[in-house]
Formats: sequence, structure tokens, C-alpha cells
Amino acid sequence: MRTTLLIRHGLLSDHAEDCFLGAADAPMSPAGEAQIRELTDRLRPRVTLDAIYCSDLSRSRRTAELLACGSAIPIRVSPALREIDMGDWQGLSRREVAQRLPDEYAARGRDIVNFRPPGGESFADLAARVLPWWRGVIDGGEPQVVAIGGHAGVNRVVLCHLLGMPLANLFRIAQRPACVNVVEWRKNEPVATLIDGDYL
Repeated sequence: MRTTLLIRHGLLSDHAEDCFLGAADAPMSPAGEAQIRELTDRLRPRVTLDAIYCSDLSRSRRTAELLACGSAIPIRVSPALREIDMGDWQGLSRREVAQRLPDEYAARGRDIVNFRPPGGESFADLAARVLPWWRGVIDGGEPQVVAIGGHAGVNRVVLCHLLGMPLANLFRIAQRPACVNVVEWRKNEPVATLIDGDYL
């Protein structure tokens, strides 16, 4: 059965977790790497991966490396899988943006799909980047078992697409650090069988 595991990278530093990190290249913390190692230990007896995909950001690439665990599983890097670019907001805490740019912050809250920070992307832009990749590489690919060592925003965009949810509801989908989302193809249709799970 064709199966895709959408895996979010592990924890970042406390500062990074509290800010609009976006496409900034912040690494996972030691605790985050430990989360992915533990997940790999749980997955290895149950899943044989044919390939691992990741973005070119270090936290995603490192997630892929840890999932491969020194094996010969091919790791395929795609910039299309980068997290949403937050432009001028990148690296600022939510509190800082709300205090410094209250009108822009409120505008984002009113239109989470189309609001674009200066120099950055909207979630509509993110979907326009990620979903063609998904359709070409995953949905239209060979029957195989693959993992994507990815990002919360990317995972949410894909899951909204698969579930037929309006993109405006993407934050109704939880994506904890090191969580797993499982998509299986049944009668050639993708079915989300696990969302924001631990894969215990």
C-alpha cells in the first residue's frame, strides 16, 4: 500500500518556538533531535521506508538524516518543501509583532490565508508552492512508503488539501514537534489515518 508519513521536525530552541520562524534556518535543539531519534526507534520495527523527502532547511534535513539512521534510504531534498517565508516578521516573537505592528497583526488574523508579511509569503502562496510538488511526487508517484521530514505549515497545507478543508481552518490541525501524520492510499484515494500522532 502506498503510504506517506508527514513528520514534523523536533523541538527548536525556546526562543525559536515562540517566534515567527518561517523559512529562517534554525536547527533543532538537542531535545528536538532526541524526539526524532525516539520516533525513529518506534518506526523502525514497523515501517520500511523507500525514500525520505525534506526541505533544504537544516532542521528538516537533520530530521531526514535521523529518520534514515545511517541506512541507504535515499534522502531527496526539495526547496518546495520549505516552511512558509515570514519575510520581515521572521525571527520576531508574536508579542513583538502585535505590539510594533498592531494593524498588520490584526489583518493577518482577519485573513490568515491571503495575508502576506512584507517580503514574505501568504498561506495561499505556500499552498501554491507545496501542492504541485505533492501532486507530482507523492500523489502521482510510485506505490511506496515514504516519509517527509517537514514543517508544521507545510503539513497543514497538505492535510487541508487531502481532507477538503478550507485553508482558513489550517490552525485547527495540531502539529506538535516530532508528530506523525499518516496518509494511506486506499482504492487510489488518499486517506489520513493518523493526524498529529506519536506512532506508538
